Amino acid sequence: MAMRRSLILSLLVVVLLALFPLVAPLFNLEFYVSYVRRVLIFALAATGLNLVLGYGGMVALGHAAFFGAGAYAVVILAGAGVQSAMVVWPAAAVLAAVLALLVGAVSLRTRGVYFIMITLAFAQMVYYIFISLRQYGGEDGINLYGRTRLPALDLSDDVTFYYVVLAVFVVLMVAFGRLVQSRFGAALTGIRENESRMEALGYPVYRLKLVAFVISGAMAGLAGAMLADHNLFVSPGMMHWTQSANLLIMVLVGGMGLRYGGVVGAAVMLFLEEALRLWTEFWHLPMGLLLLLVVFFAPKGLAGLWDSLRRRSASQPATGGKP
Repeated sequence: MAMRRSLILSLLVVVLLALFPLVAPLFNLEFYVSYVRRVLIFALAATGLNLVLGYGGMVALGHAAFFGAGAYAVVILAGAGVQSAMVVWPAAAVLAAVLALLVGAVSLRTRGVYFIMITLAFAQMVYYIFISLRQYGGEDGINLYGRTRLPALDLSDDVTFYYVVLAVFVVLMVAFGRLVQSRFGAALTGIRENESRMEALGYPVYRLKLVAFVISGAMAGLAGAMLADHNLFVSPGMMHWTQSANLLIMVLVGGMGLRYGGVVGAAVMLFLEEALRLWTEFWHLPMGLLLLLVVFFAPKGLAGLWDSLRRRSASQPATGGKP
């Protein structure tokens, strides 16, 4: 029954997202078509991080490197004359996956704070490498002259690009749900709970964690490629450690180890950022206070809070008539 309700709610959200570009012009909300598209892109990156952080228990602080690598793949391939999204986006995901494989192969031999610091160190190394590449704008970044292309689709049109991003988002979220519910997802959760016991049971812990890290990096790279097309601009700032921290906070706010934790976290964080900027230029202060409230009153994240309330209401017996 709970799975059925979750499926209905998911389908309802997808339908609302699909209808939004059609309804937005009626209320002069065309700007928010681009805004929602940005939320969907960051939701994918946060969901990828949630795989290693929430399900695998690996606190990685370097995912911005994969995010930015995917974005720069668009720039590099555009410079080589390759502008087909069917080539560029998978290539961005593969590049980020290879980078994640190299970083993970070293980082996953450490644990705890050492793992956090070594992922951060690798990300900062990549950040400074791209700052030094003057042919790609260096620290100032570089503009794209147009979005990548798809056969029979005009991605330069904001609404068309929105629907393409939405389609990619839906497909990857379905795939992510299947992944975390599979034996691989169960083994990854077991590693999070007790890594030593999983090793004693004969599970290839290192390889499982590395596969999760690579998948996570690939999702971040694909999100970075779509963000490059969204912004038509790429800079090393996408690789800075603060971007990694933003993704980490999105997962924490949404709910670690929950299927839609990254999505909820990205939506809430970007909405609050947009709303608070309209209210005050010192928007970081109220944002910090709100994060503290989430930590204290919803330690499992907002998606976890909703799940707890739903289960509590479902467990209460219906009352009627005299006791």
